[in-house]
Amino acid sequence: MSTYSPEVIKRHGLTQEEYARIERTLGRTPTWPELGVFSVLWSEHCSYKSSRVHLRRLPTKGPHVVLGPGENAGVIDAGDGWVVVFKMESHNHPSYIEPKQGAATGVGGILRDVFTMGARPIALLDALRFGRPDHPKTAHLVKGVVHGIGSYGNCVGVPTVGGDVAFDPSYDGNILVNAMAVGVARADRIFLGRAEGVGNPVFYVGSKTGRDGIHGATMASEEFGAGSEEKRPNVQVGDPFIEKLLIEACLEVMSEDLLVGIQDMGAAGLTSSSAEMAARAGSGLILHLDRVPMRETGMTPYELLLSESQERMLMVCEHGKEARLIELVSRWGLDVCEVGTVTDSGRYVGTWHGETVVDIPVSALVDDAPKYERPLAPARRADNVHEPAIPVPEGEEYSAVLGDLLARPTIASKRWVYRQYDHMVRTGTVLGPGVGDAAVVRLPDTKKGVALSVGCNGRQCALDPRRGAAQAVAEAALNVACVGARPMAITDCLNFASPERSAVMWAFSEAIDGIAEACEALSTPVVSGNVSFYNETEGRGIHPTPMIGMVGLMDDASRAVPSAFPEAGLEVLLIGEGRPGLGGTEFLAMYDETPLGPPSGFDLGAQRRLIDALLEGHAGGLFRSAHDVAEGGLAVALAECGFGGAGLGLSADIPAEDRLDVALFGECAGRVVVSTANVAEVESICARHYLKVVRLGRCRGDRLTLRVAGQVRVDAGLSTLKARWSHGFEGAVE
Repeated sequence: MSTYSPEVIKRHGLTQEEYARIERTLGRTPTWPELGVFSVLWSEHCSYKSSRVHLRRLPTKGPHVVLGPGENAGVIDAGDGWVVVFKMESHNHPSYIEPKQGAATGVGGILRDVFTMGARPIALLDALRFGRPDHPKTAHLVKGVVHGIGSYGNCVGVPTVGGDVAFDPSYDGNILVNAMAVGVARADRIFLGRAEGVGNPVFYVGSKTGRDGIHGATMASEEFGAGSEEKRPNVQVGDPFIEKLLIEACLEVMSEDLLVGIQDMGAAGLTSSSAEMAARAGSGLILHLDRVPMRETGMTPYELLLSESQERMLMVCEHGKEARLIELVSRWGLDVCEVGTVTDSGRYVGTWHGETVVDIPVSALVDDAPKYERPLAPARRADNVHEPAIPVPEGEEYSAVLGDLLARPTIASKRWVYRQYDHMVRTGTVLGPGVGDAAVVRLPDTKKGVALSVGCNGRQCALDPRRGAAQAVAEAALNVACVGARPMAITDCLNFASPERSAVMWAFSEAIDGIAEACEALSTPVVSGNVSFYNETEGRGIHPTPMIGMVGLMDDASRAVPSAFPEAGLEVLLIGEGRPGLGGTEFLAMYDETPLGPPSGFDLGAQRRLIDALLEGHAGGLFRSAHDVAEGGLAVALAECGFGGAGLGLSADIPAEDRLDVALFGECAGRVVVSTANVAEVESICARHYLKVVRLGRCRGDRLTLRVAGQVRVDAGLSTLKARWSHGFEGAVE
């Protein structure tokens, strides 16, 4: 057999150097199925070949960490014998090509990462980024993605309880669809993805294998170009009803002592699940590919190995217990078939009707996959850019400016999105979408609650990726603290453009350090995550977007606090040390869509003190509401506090800044608006934590009136502002 042509090698996402390495490893030309196996497992999506050298700088250990990165999902201790299992992953490329199926299968895949650990899924969240609202494809993409997430989550019976949606021109040609799943399990019933025990049988469980999704991992490891629409066959097709059966079948099998290891067939399908299980265990594996259940005729070993058909699991059963495994799975109407055996050969072997078609050292596929230390070259540094001179004309009606900001789809109500999601299924949701700064879900059979938040400001990361990434961690932690939970750990989804560009790799490296610094300062280690490179189209990349998913815990979920003012007469306070600025703000984006100016000041020490103060106040029942000041600045935050709950306005004197627009619409991390009936006690707590407190006024009435330096700058009816906010998103995408 001759060496493959350069065109074939390139089509498999391999460089000439990588292909030469394959031939050296094997001592021969690879077979066609072997070429496919190397292609997907050495892809950026599976091997992390550009990111591994940087990811090791992330803090991954802590007193509550049960399992960190390396397994299918991270695990933290929730006390009383319970653990919380969670992970976030991207499905960006498939969702741009086929938004409904791409988003739906992203949800299905992340759910499998969680229940393959032995956890019952209790919550889903999504973090979505789209291009300009008036871009010709945006409305189509938004509708398809939201429909896909809603239809899959609703049908599988897991509540979608929170998320984050934003719009920016950098995502015009490459949207982001990041899905996060959270589950709970007993601490003594955690399952790992390992193929252990020589002679133990390997079982295929779930849907039959088709041709959908072939080379999906390779597609996710390259940028988009003019022919991207032709890649629809690389997008998987999901069935949430089969996924529901698979959840129940897996959990029932796990309830008995039958399994040695289990892993879902996600990116790279059967190939990645089987090879990674063998690599973790230091074992070998033989797969009889002709035994794999097929839903299409004439399928080849190459197709069976690389298919990313959905709703499939690989189980390693303890020898002698095969009959019970088959009995339990069959009750749920799923395919179950013995397809292989664990060996001690250290080799990954595939046969086809008795003929060996794959024979590769396991280590060559996983542990010894290419690893690159790509060059880093700093991009424009934000600290060399002066504060932007974006004037609001003299005499400008700031009430109108506030209304325009509230109507921008990044800030406007996301009810159009979450009304398509069932966020109350399983009846464990305490705070759902649009109620608090974080979602809160009750731990089964306890009073405890899990608080969840996702987000990242890509514009801030474009200005300074290190500070922007740290700010993403800090804001997610603050969201969780606002509802009354202690931030515990994060999962991340690191979305960047091509790693082959030195400026992108510099931004990636800086973001890793920013995340590490924030996680160390806030005691929230990274326990799971995902890297998504090549988010660009024809050389135009997205903003660096290291999405953060934060998990917090609280002893009593019923004490979770909303973001809106709950009753009239409460004192409204602004707590925190942040100094606002206009750099990268939503206000500035109304005038210039290019991120400008230095990001706002940010102090991790002050952020930690603010979180500790909030938790102390929550423990004493002092806060009736709490809402962080984020996109749109203080004026937007105060308006949002009036839109929910009792629908109350506020007449407030807000702190003056050097510029009026900064005082009203400047952004920075580390400020929270709270309402309380115990001002003196709150001020005492803040004084102990060296935090600034400003009394803004009392919530009452139906108007929002904001004074700066004694002069009224905003005066508008709450109903008028709420109307702009309520319809801004829907108006942009319908």
